[in-house]
Amino acid sequence: MNVLWYMCAPDGAYPWQPEGSRQVDYGYYRQLAQAYDHLGYTGALFATGAHDVWVLAGALLPYTERMKFLVAVHPGLIAPTLLAKMAATFQEFSRGRLLINVVSGDAKMLGAYGMTLPHDQRYDMADEYLTLWHRLFAGESVTHQGKYFSTEGAKLALPVGTGIAPPPLWFGGSSDKALDVAAKHVDVYLSWGETPDQIRQKIDAVKERAGRLGRTLEYGIRLYVIVRETDAKAWDAANDLYERMDAVAIAANQRFVSKSDSVGQQRMSALHGGHKPDDLRDLEIAPNLWAGIGLVRPGPGTAIVGSPDTVLRTMDAYRLAGVDTFILSGMPLLEEAYRFGELVLPRLDVTREVSQAKHFTWSTLFDKDLGSAKSA
Repeated sequence: MNVLWYMCAPDGAYPWQPEGSRQVDYGYYRQLAQAYDHLGYTGALFATGAHDVWVLAGALLPYTERMKFLVAVHPGLIAPTLLAKMAATFQEFSRGRLLINVVSGDAKMLGAYGMTLPHDQRYDMADEYLTLWHRLFAGESVTHQGKYFSTEGAKLALPVGTGIAPPPLWFGGSSDKALDVAAKHVDVYLSWGETPDQIRQKIDAVKERAGRLGRTLEYGIRLYVIVRETDAKAWDAANDLYERMDAVAIAANQRFVSKSDSVGQQRMSALHGGHKPDDLRDLEIAPNLWAGIGLVRPGPGTAIVGSPDTVLRTMDAYRLAGVDTFILSGMPLLEEAYRFGELVLPRLDVTREVSQAKHFTWSTLFDKDLGSAKSA
């Protein structure tokens, strides 16, 4: 199975509040990358945020040995030929550790970058975009005149397909259009943190579409996790977060997400309704699955809450539904990565890259310098 941790600002114990936020800069990102690599996570999700994810991933690559980089892209913001060139370069330099997370986003977010296509047309555009992507990574010379893109003799100079493997495509989306694109193009279909029963229904829908095309996919989910030594302590930690969710923060987030045309966001918001009940357990939408974080954070807003045994049982429920990839996070990212990495991760059969990097010690560096001095 794959277990990734999150890599994006904002962060902190209560990042929806100024006093609960942490400064997220290059030094902190280095700490996160080295921690994820050290603890044994499959990789990290580089989600769109304040920092450009391609620059960030490239800057962190030298500080890791095995961790995979799941880097978000928005079809249409970068020409398909240029994105393929960037991805092939990263694949070469990382020795095959790049994963691509295809994100069609929502109208509000993409509008800031000049993309004004309505929801369904964004997925039509993504279909054409990914068709070109596959042809480029097959080593073709591509001349194409389409509805959204045109290319004339586009070809990657690097030895893709043989010397450089195409990075796997990951993709999330809950609309019918999104499911169609996933079934046709991607390797891993992702969903935000709905219940195991809801996830099973989505997986079945994608499997049916992919089967008609003779394809098989893997499936993943994006969740928060609040793990402590006992269930009671975990729910106490959840309650600590809940008590800091003030009316101003809740109202601001609900205004933000209410303007989204993302079906996935609409499904997330339906889990909590935008209202804070007196008892946090009223937002327990399935055993040990709590939707409270969605009150103050956009996107995936559900968390597994419990002891290591409880967390493992809940993950098993998702695995029975067809999930084999988990993208997890906690608040703050660094401390919770260590907590999950020490309490739960060693009990999971996690897929990791075998390092192909050279290992140096102070003695080998000294010997190298000494050898150079002797030859002088």
